[in-house]
Amino acid sequence: MTMQRLAFPLLVPLAALSALAGCSSQESAMQMDAAEEAAEAAADAGGEAPGSGEIKISLPQIAYSYRYGYRVPAESLAGVQQKHADYCAKQGPAVCRIINLEQSGLEGDYATGMLEMDIVASKARSMAAEFATLAKGQGGEQVSTGVTGEDLSKQIVDTEARLRSRRLLAERLTEVLRTRQGSVEELVQAERAVAEVNEEIDQAQSWLAEMKGRVAFSHVTISYESDSRSSGSFTGPIRDSINSFGSIMGMTLGAIITFIAFVLPWAILIGLLIFLWRRFGKTGLPLPGRWSRRKTGDDAVAAGPDETG
Repeated sequence: MTMQRLAFPLLVPLAALSALAGCSSQESAMQMDAAEEAAEAAADAGGEAPGSGEIKISLPQIAYSYRYGYRVPAESLAGVQQKHADYCAKQGPAVCRIINLEQSGLEGDYATGMLEMDIVASKARSMAAEFATLAKGQGGEQVSTGVTGEDLSKQIVDTEARLRSRRLLAERLTEVLRTRQGSVEELVQAERAVAEVNEEIDQAQSWLAEMKGRVAFSHVTISYESDSRSSGSFTGPIRDSINSFGSIMGMTLGAIITFIAFVLPWAILIGLLIFLWRRFGKTGLPLPGRWSRRKTGDDAVAAGPDETG
């Protein structure tokens, strides 16, 4: 009895301390969970943890396109274009890739051509200078230049963020399927969701690769044109006449139609007048000149016997 009386006052403080300890442990656990969630959110957003005081800055992702025009003698155009293509191929596919090559009119005195390439962005300008040197060595000169840039930074960042979220969702759905938690209907829906998410991931990856490829490689277009269309060749007039045959025929037919449209109303009017004149003349209608002549002749015939008789 005496021991119970002594122990009772000690139990009350111990219980209070244990309760306080439990409360503090729950609060610390809640604080730790909140901190972990904040850190995960910052990591998903691609930033730093709260309180770091640093902001991650990314360089702009710009895709450049270059356009160059060269005036080259007609007999040298094919050679200049081939030198440019050979120089690109010599750099290797990791630096320069030929996309398209076109030529036209090489058999005449006027020719044109085009060469399209994808060049690694860091060497696009230096290779353009080498192209100008090669063209100058063949009597050509650069006559036009153009540069176009497209900022793909926002599209790349948005696609990367969407790709991260889709991958995280795919992992969670795959975990649900692996643990077999839920009903059969839920598992079937999870399988469909996994397939859709994987399709979105593949699509986002292709978009991201295409945009990064445009940033890494600049598109370069070179156009070639001969000096001018000369008229001193033997086949030049013949070729020009054949090319203008259709327009000449059209102009001739147009002139004929215009002539008919102008003459036809007058021809109809004149024909109608001739028809009326012949018609009235045969029926004896009072036309002044002929009627007077006919009447004079009839009177002479009628009066002839009386006078002789």
